[in-house]
Parts: sequence; structure tokens; C-alpha cells
Amino acid sequence: MNIDAIKDLLMRVADDDLVMGHRNSEWTGLGPILEEDIAFSSMAQDEVGHAQAYYTLLQAVLGYGDPDQLAFNRKADAFRCAKIVEYPIGDYAFSLVRHMLYDIAESVRLEAMSRGNYRPLSELAKKLLREERYHFLHAQTWLRQLGNATEEANNRLQTALDELFPMAYGLFEPTSFSSELAAEGILPLESELEKIWESNVEDLVSQSGLKLPVVQDKTAYYGGRQGLHTEHLEGMLREMDEVFAIDPTATW
Repeated sequence: MNIDAIKDLLMRVADDDLVMGHRNSEWTGLGPILEEDIAFSSMAQDEVGHAQAYYTLLQAVLGYGDPDQLAFNRKADAFRCAKIVEYPIGDYAFSLVRHMLYDIAESVRLEAMSRGNYRPLSELAKKLLREERYHFLHAQTWLRQLGNATEEANNRLQTALDELFPMAYGLFEPTSFSSELAAEGILPLESELEKIWESNVEDLVSQSGLKLPVVQDKTAYYGGRQGLHTEHLEGMLREMDEVFAIDPTATW
């Protein structure tokens, strides 16, 4: 088993969750209603917790880095997150649709990892999947409710979906280790996960009175897995790392 392939996978999923968690946390105090303020804060806490679990696995099993240093002491080009998680929160429709697209993708990946041949990761994935089901239920409930509500609500969600759906394909950007991970039975090919995700997204979108846009180039938002990011990530990391950067060697 190639340890570098495992590292690559763990860094991808950890960085996705850390950045997505931070973006969701930005709704704290700003939610359109108190229930959503609490919901996005709770989901943010879950995502950051998932990231910590992956970083901890990297350290404990593979001897790779301290979780805090991995989270707070890297430059943007060292991150392997998909570009979709980097964008500012926008309006509520933008964040809700991104949450839906992301958490369906995360559920698909966790399901696959939970059945994989690398036991430390498969056992962790089983635990995280239980929390992820609540995230999907939240996205499903609100997307259906708002998509089938007023014309304005539907239009706002459709606008967000048109913008975000092409970006979401970046979550399935293959890396040089993807074929090896599939051959080892650790994680199926990204193209296989993508097909399952597409089907699940299409089902929920159709139930919500929305339409999936036609995507001409599914690779247009690739690059994040190679450390190529939008301008938004660097600014977000400066904000996220502000306290840690005062003294990176401090013990809290």
C-alpha cells in the first residue's frame, strides 16, 4: 500500500472540510432565522471536527505533521481543497446550494471510504458518516421547502445552482494517485463517485422545482487538488490563522 496515496487522499478530504467548515461558520450571527444561524454553526463545527480527525489520522498512523500545524501553518498553495469551498458565503441561497452540493459529495465519498480496504480510514468514515446524514437532511429539507415556495425563492436558488453546479465538479478532480487508490480498494475512481453524486443531486434538485444547468466543461474548476486556488483562499486563511500566527509554537 502506497503511503503517499493515503496522504494525498487524507489531505484532500481534510482540507475540503476545514475550509468548508470555516465558510459555514461565517453564518454565525448572520443567519436569516435563528434556526439557520444555529444549524450552519453546528455544521461548521462538524466539518472542522472531521478535518481534525483526518489530520490526526495523518499524524497518528502515518506520522505526518501536527494537526494544528497542518490546519493553521500552511500557505494556500499547500492546500488540496476543491475551489468550490473557497468562495465567500454570498447570500443564503448561495450557501444553501453549496452546502447541498458539497454534503452530497461528502456523503458519497464517506460511503465509499467506509467500505474501503484501509481499515483506519474505513472505521473513521463510518463514524463521520453518521454526522453527515444530518447535514444532508438539513440541505434536503430547506432546498425542497424553498424551491417549492415563492417565485423569488426559486429564482434565487436557481441562480445559485447555475453558478455552483459547474464548480462542484472540482470535488471529483482526479489526482496522480486516484487509479492506485482504486486498484487497492481504498476508494473508487473519482469518475465513479461523480456519477453517483450526479444522480443524487439530480433527484433532489428535481424534487425542489429546480433544473440542473448543462455543464460544457467539467474540468473548468479543476486545479485545487494541485494547489491552484482562487484569490479567495489566501484571504480566508489569513483571517483563519490570525490568532494562531501570533505564536505558532504556543500551547493552548
